Formats: sequence, C-alpha cells, structure tokens
Amino acid sequence: MTFTQKVTAPTGATGDTAGTTRRNFLMGTAALAGSAVMPIAAAEAAEAVAAAPATMRAEGNAPAGPRLAQSTHGMVTSPHELASEAGLEVLRAGGNAIEAAIAIGAVLSVTYPHFTGLGGDAFMVISDSDGNVRTLSGIGQAPAALPVGLSSGTPIPVRGPGATLTTAATVAVWDKAFALSRDQWGGRQAWSSLFARATEYAANGFPVTPSQHFWQTFRANDIAGWEGFSSVFMPNGRVPQAGERFHQPALARSLDRIATHGGREFYEGDLAGRIAAGLKRIGSPLRAGDLAKARAREEVPLRVAYRDGELLGLRPPTQGVTTLEIMGILNRFDLKSMPEGSADYYHVLVEAVKLAFIDRNRYVADPDFGDVPVDRLLSSTTLDAHARSIRMDHAMPWPHVYRTGDTVYIGAVDSQGNCVSMLQTVYFDWGSGVVLGDTGVLWHNRGAAFSVDPKSPNALQPGKRPFHTLNPGMYLKQGRPHLLYGTQGADGQPQTLAAVLTRLIDYEMDPLTALRRPRFLLGKTFSDSRDSLKLEQDAGDEVFAALAARGHEISPLPPQSQLAGHPGAIRLGSHGQMTGAHDPRSDGRALGL
Repeated sequence: MTFTQKVTAPTGATGDTAGTTRRNFLMGTAALAGSAVMPIAAAEAAEAVAAAPATMRAEGNAPAGPRLAQSTHGMVTSPHELASEAGLEVLRAGGNAIEAAIAIGAVLSVTYPHFTGLGGDAFMVISDSDGNVRTLSGIGQAPAALPVGLSSGTPIPVRGPGATLTTAATVAVWDKAFALSRDQWGGRQAWSSLFARATEYAANGFPVTPSQHFWQTFRANDIAGWEGFSSVFMPNGRVPQAGERFHQPALARSLDRIATHGGREFYEGDLAGRIAAGLKRIGSPLRAGDLAKARAREEVPLRVAYRDGELLGLRPPTQGVTTLEIMGILNRFDLKSMPEGSADYYHVLVEAVKLAFIDRNRYVADPDFGDVPVDRLLSSTTLDAHARSIRMDHAMPWPHVYRTGDTVYIGAVDSQGNCVSMLQTVYFDWGSGVVLGDTGVLWHNRGAAFSVDPKSPNALQPGKRPFHTLNPGMYLKQGRPHLLYGTQGADGQPQTLAAVLTRLIDYEMDPLTALRRPRFLLGKTFSDSRDSLKLEQDAGDEVFAALAARGHEISPLPPQSQLAGHPGAIRLGSHGQMTGAHDPRSDGRALGL
C-alpha cells in the first residue's frame, strides 16, 4: 500500500513565502549542505568528509555558504535546513518555541536518520522570557527482566538485538513538552500539524544528505547483519547517493499514528504493540510493559556561575554536570588575558576537561540507583581546587576511555522570547542498526552505555537509566536567557561546548565566528585509535609546537573536521535582537523569522 501524505500547514500559516520557495528548492536538489562524499572505501571516505569544507553548493537564488541568522521576531537552528524550515513555518504561523522544536525534531527523525529518530532519546532546556527554566530528560530505562548471560567478562553488544536494552523516550519528551506548551505558554498549534512536514518527507521522499550517505558508506561492511536495516535504508539493494530522493513509507505510517493519536501511541497504543512485537521477534529483552513505563522527567536544572551570568544544564545521568564543572573551573582563569586560539587557551581548556572527565567517570550515573554528588562537584571548594591543580607549563597524562555517539542539536526562540535548547539521539550513528518490523523505526543502542561491572556506578540494573553524554544548555544574563547551545559528539560535547562558550562569552564573538574557529577533541577518532589530543590544523604550527612542548600527545585534524562536532548557538540580545548559526561543518542552518 502506498502512503501519500497530504500536508496540513500549521495553524495560521499563510500562502507562498520566501521560506516556501527555499524549501521547494531544497526538496529538488542534491545540494542540501555539507561536503560532497563519494561512495569510496570507508577509510578514505572518513578522511574525505573530515577534510572537506561544509558549504552549500547551490545555484540560482538558493542560500550559499554558512550565514549568521539575524531577527527580532524568532529564530531556529538545526543540522538540516528542511528541519529548520519546518520550525520556522511553525513560528510564522504564530506557534511558540516548544511547538517549533517538536516540528524540527520530527523532521530530523526522518531526514537525519543516522543520528536521531523515534527510537531514541531526547532532552530539552526550556525557558520563558523571564528566565523561568525547567528541563525535560527523556532517557529510556532498562527492561524489568534483564537478558540472560550478561557477565562482567562479556561486554554489552553495541549493535544488533543485544544492544536494544533500553526503551526510547524522544516521543515522550515531545509529548510532555507539548503539554507544557498548552498549559504554561498558551500554545495553540494542533499536535498533528507539528508532524505534517515530517510525515510528508517520509512518505513522499527527500534528498539524501551527504552526511547520511557518508555514514551509511562508512558502515557498509557492517550493515548486512543489521536486522531490518537494508529493507529500509538500501532501496534496490544499494546505498542511496547524496541528493537521491529517499522514501520511508513505513515510518510515515508510524508518524501518522503518533500525529493522530498522540504521543502515548508510541508507548501504549497500536503502534506500541507493533514495536513491542518487533522487539520480541528480534530477541530484545524489552516488552510492552517496559514501553508503557517510559516517561520524560521534568527537573530543576543544574547551575554554575560564569562571568556575569549563569550556565544551566541537565541533571545526571547526563553529563550536564560535566560541562558545568569544566566551565566552573575556567571561570577561575582570566581567559581574556590569553589570546583566543593561543597555546595557553587550548591548554587550559583541555586540562579543565580532563579534571571534569575524571569526576564524571567516577560518579555520574542514574541518581535513582546511587548518590551522584552534583552539589559537591559544582561547589566552590571543588572548582577552586581543580583550578589550582592546573599547571600552565605541563599537561596531565590522559589514559582514560573515550565514549562515542552521535546526536542532533535544535534551538528555537519565539517572538515572545520563550526558548528551547534541545538534543535528540540514537547514540551511535545508526543506533543499534535494528529496524523494528513494519514500523520503520530504527532503535537506538544507548543501553550499550551500561557497564557489566557490578562495582560500576553505571552497572546495568532493571529499570535503570544509562549514563548519557547529551547535555544541551542555556546561559542566563541578568536572570534572562542570553545563549542557547548544544552539540553532537558524545565525549566531544563538553569539549566542543567549552570552546564555543568561551568564544561566545569571554571573547564576545558572534555565533558563526565562534562556531568556525578551530576546535580540539581529546580521545579516539575513527582514523586515530590513540587517546591523544586532536586539534584542527588551522590552529597553527606554533600552537601545535607549544602544546607538544607542554607534554600533550597531539595529532592534527583537517580544518573544519566533521570529527570536531556540529554545535548550534543562538544569542538573545537585551533589546530583542537574535543572532544564530549552525556549525559550518554540518548540513545545518539557523533561520530567522
């Protein structure tokens, strides 16, 4: 049966606009954004995509190259322009930031399937214009009945049925956020309208991005063994080319069920039953009862002072506390006395990251199952001691394990100054690799983040939530939202955010300039298995030499490397002006209303 989606525009949407023209162009071209990646061997593709600049290659009146978005009426940012357009369409129709973020997240679940989807987790930091902030944490929990045979000597699989160890909470976050929008912000958009574009793109197709093509080509030797994957993502038995129109009719039907019956359809409705049947058939320990227990949690954010403002993040088991701890350490240094991009600058950031990561690996896990001393980690005593321990002439050794993962960042601000900072994920690129039955839903592998060591704070237990690398954030000045920010990149997230935030706050760069500057990554990459300090080459030879002289084991990354993360940022000025950008290394774009 062919599913053709008739699009219903968001409530209040008007006719043809410049935005519609741009969306139509994007739907008809291969030049969505990002570097061109050819179907070459995976190792060569990895280096090619890391080295290539992420720029628009479009003709005519289409947008070309990364731009700094500016507006006084509303703004969105995401790693895919069709998703950003969907959010802007909601704002244009009078919708609020929460409604726009849901629409963006739904589209990304279709057009960026390698990094996010219905079968993953999600997080939001939400604020009104007065700085009343709350967070939503959507982390799927482990099943009530754990799989038989796991032991401390057998690691949890990272792909396949054995990796489908936790429920998925992205839809639960959308559902809870929508209720907040209605109850607290007077949201008027229909729930179903927020899924119109996502369902359209799934049913009628969209051009494959270079990013999707790269990551599928990169995993070409693995995907043959992934349950249900090839039937969805390899039409005609091959990897779709960048720019080729790609359809997901089964996913369109699942989205239509959610749009028609509400968010709990994914957990307790007919769709939930088909998901549970698909999980059982492949041998996952998850059952219908586990899905029904999945919920998003509303929590008070963590906070740390930084310069003349306050940084906010999510509570454990996310590493929000880790980003805040890094920034709290850096707050003890006079960064403005260090030239931005100098060896001193990179050195102090890297050393702060090391100290916070050691604390993270020791403590951060599900607080329902053990004490996570967030107050102590963010206390002046701890932050002062960490800052004093940093030697500017010598690097600490770094033998610690790197965690992988991929994610998408979403930011939205409406005309009233209400805002959302959000991340969605399937953990590894392509998650578990398992597509469930006839649902079109790719399930994540976040359960692989658990430890099988019973002494670990992150040990696998029934109903427990795994450690999560995701941590979108917000920066308040004079008690009001001033910056929205977040990035993909697993262990790279706090590192990327340290660079982006210091450039935005200490060096007062605009978002696009801050996102363009060279960045570092401490740990392994696909092409370098050493736990060394990776730094983009355009940092300069003198910086490389000075860091090496201090004892950093340093390796070069190509300029604008895909391995340096894909952050997005929006700045809100005191008089209503907004500026924003998405990373030039990504396929994305910030758009102003």
